Amino acid sequence: MVLSRFWLAIFVSSIAFVIFSLCIGSSYTIDNVLNGKKDDPILISEKYLEQLPKFIMDSIKKAPEQTMIINRDTLNADTTYVYKAKTVKIYSGIQKSDGLLPTCKNTLLDIILPLIAYLAFFCGLMQLLIISGASEKLAKALSPVFVKVFPTVPRNHPSISYMTLNFAANFLGLDSAATPFGLKAMESLQEINPEKDKASDAQIMFMCLHASGLTLIATSIIGYRAAANATNPADVMLPCIITSFIGTIAAFLIVGIKQKINFKSASLIVVLMGLIAGIVGLLMYVNQLDLIGKNYFTSNLSALILVVIIAFTLIFSFVKEKKFVEAKTTVFEAFVSGANNGIKTGVTIFPYVLGMLVAISLFRNSGLFEIISNWIAFGFSSMGVSKGITDALPVAILRPFSSAGSRGFLIDSMNTFGADSLTGRLSSIFQCSAESTFYVIAVYFGSINVKNTRYTLGTMLLVDLICVITAIFVASWFF
Repeated sequence: MVLSRFWLAIFVSSIAFVIFSLCIGSSYTIDNVLNGKKDDPILISEKYLEQLPKFIMDSIKKAPEQTMIINRDTLNADTTYVYKAKTVKIYSGIQKSDGLLPTCKNTLLDIILPLIAYLAFFCGLMQLLIISGASEKLAKALSPVFVKVFPTVPRNHPSISYMTLNFAANFLGLDSAATPFGLKAMESLQEINPEKDKASDAQIMFMCLHASGLTLIATSIIGYRAAANATNPADVMLPCIITSFIGTIAAFLIVGIKQKINFKSASLIVVLMGLIAGIVGLLMYVNQLDLIGKNYFTSNLSALILVVIIAFTLIFSFVKEKKFVEAKTTVFEAFVSGANNGIKTGVTIFPYVLGMLVAISLFRNSGLFEIISNWIAFGFSSMGVSKGITDALPVAILRPFSSAGSRGFLIDSMNTFGADSLTGRLSSIFQCSAESTFYVIAVYFGSINVKNTRYTLGTMLLVDLICVITAIFVASWFF
């Protein structure tokens, strides 16, 4: 219900603002909101040639292709005058994201189709894990800990193994693998959910822990920083880990208090201490490597572990081939069956993803997001927060809405202020230490048709805020 109202609020307020802007003349056209593409120049006016200042009119006549560009300053896009069909079109600025209609197309081609492919492959592997008995063994091994965090989940339940794989994939920055594992976990948890249209306690806990985004190897962030010529692309690794770890602990505590979980459990404390020790140990190892060593290690660790998981699944299935015979199938047929289920899941979540991304596109292109973002930045600036921090805030503000959008701001901030600036580094931490909250809720709950997400959205947004505040302190401390 909360998500539905928020979605409606974004849509209605954005449309109202677009119409209002057109009526008062602050926008010349709304065509870009519907049909424009990301980075297209924005049409701000159209005049007859004679209406322009004489020096511009003369310059246009002399210019090749009768197009003139005026460089205003380094932080704003060029103003371009294009003379065609007896009128001069004036463009200034660039579109922040695709318009409504291109977003519909790109959601299918660039997001859903690749996601369906990932789902098909990894759901096929998960079917092998189920029939071979590997998921059952993993669930048994981890049950003592998981039943403390998820008290409503029975011991040895298959969802435990799926959640483990999801957390592991997130931890290693393997987004393409994390989503299929996460969707399978939600599906498995839905089987023991007594109220099918309402999120269960276990689903809420899983979603909030998933969204807190504990990541050890921020491969994509390191890649973006390397492309932006950062002196040490991996220097944000430790701040990212600290920020995301605090976010994960915050999510666990907030939801745990709400669900009255016993935090004094010995097994829980041991696992938490072990996790902290493991992270610290790995960080100590990575920090003693030189730049090439760090790049080599971070680029290969995640991929190697994923390959090992795939290899283990296939080899274990081959060893346990008798179980497939008992199930009246073969290893390959089981894989195909699981892949088909993955495709069905992808088709199911498509409308949810489409609805959310179209709303976000409208929100950004209407100009409303920019105004809100500027207000927030102004508020922080008025409180004495440094410009290096306020310049990075658009990444933090947009991150819960759109990973691609915030990534665009991240790259822009590094290009504008430098990858080694406080703004560039803080933007990287913001991007790494949070999740696309609205997208994740739409995908995960949409896949199992849960309409009442209860307090999931509020908790996830609160955790996002905690991560933002933590990132600011951590970045200021480190850099």
